[in-house]
Amino acid sequence: MTLLSRYITSIYLKILALTVSSFTAIYLIIDFLEKLRRFSRAQGETHYIVIYFLYKVPAIINQIMPLAVLMSTLLTLGILSRSSEIIAMQSCGISLKRIAKPLLVIAFVLSLFTFFSNEAIIPTTSQQLKYVDEVLIQGKNPSTFFRLNNIWFRDKNYILQARLFVPTTWTLKGITLWQTTEGMQPLKRLEAEEGVWNGQSWTLQNVVEKSFSNGTVTETRKISLLPVPLQLKVNDLKVWDKNADDMGFFKLKRYTEKLRKAGYDATRYQAQMYSKVSMPFACLIMAFVGIPFSLRSGRSSGVALGIGLSIGIGFAYFVINAILISLGGTGVLPPLVAAWAANFIFALSAIWMTLTMHH
Repeated sequence: MTLLSRYITSIYLKILALTVSSFTAIYLIIDFLEKLRRFSRAQGETHYIVIYFLYKVPAIINQIMPLAVLMSTLLTLGILSRSSEIIAMQSCGISLKRIAKPLLVIAFVLSLFTFFSNEAIIPTTSQQLKYVDEVLIQGKNPSTFFRLNNIWFRDKNYILQARLFVPTTWTLKGITLWQTTEGMQPLKRLEAEEGVWNGQSWTLQNVVEKSFSNGTVTETRKISLLPVPLQLKVNDLKVWDKNADDMGFFKLKRYTEKLRKAGYDATRYQAQMYSKVSMPFACLIMAFVGIPFSLRSGRSSGVALGIGLSIGIGFAYFVINAILISLGGTGVLPPLVAAWAANFIFALSAIWMTLTMHH
């Protein structure tokens, strides 16, 4: 790395660290004020609340990273332009490509880091975050343990396993329910196509009931409707429908494949799956967009202009991206196109601004 690249990199990393820490602190303060009343009603202990927000930090950093990269790019080049250092570099024969190269390399590394974080860090911290919130702070039943493609619940002498929960119809799919003795010896095994919540209790549909005695099946019968006295609440299940947001690309890919094989529509999850790759590379796109914006302004660039531009561009990107992914989730656009369209649009805009910029 040349002396010039080290100089630009040091300025950029200092501004990036300040930007990320500032955005994270603002996010945490606003989130704390929003949840303060709920935590007070639940009478959550202070150290659990602190742990809750610590687990939230990795997800916050991932969310604000594209905006932080954009703002850091605008501020770095804006400061260099304002102090005439860009002009001095150009007068020495240094091209804009060489000036911008360290910023693009760092943005690319941050894109890879964000993708890795989505795969290896966010799923674990999100699971711990939900456990702290639901169990330690709100005091909900800790015996309910969920995975999106494998739901388990134990209630006294019942053990339930279900393949899928559909929140729009309050329905569990692919149910196996064991009734056991106190010594965990099986009494009955119920296999049902689905279980429906009517607001007060669960009713299994199309049930095959097998009765056991001394470990062997003594009776098998079919029942069309069978109410079961489970203490599993639908509100405890509904919150986990959002768990796909916290899953990585590869895990979500396996889940969508299982849904398609089971005959369910996986379009919404496919759009989210592709966004797990496109969103991390928003860091690189934002750096690419920020470079011509800041250099177009020349010496008029400053802190206020950089902050204003980054907020405006970042807001436009996230709104457009959210709309496109929603269209992909509903099937209006192909999921792959919907996930990458915002990156493509902003990359083309950056290319156009670079080509039309007066050097």
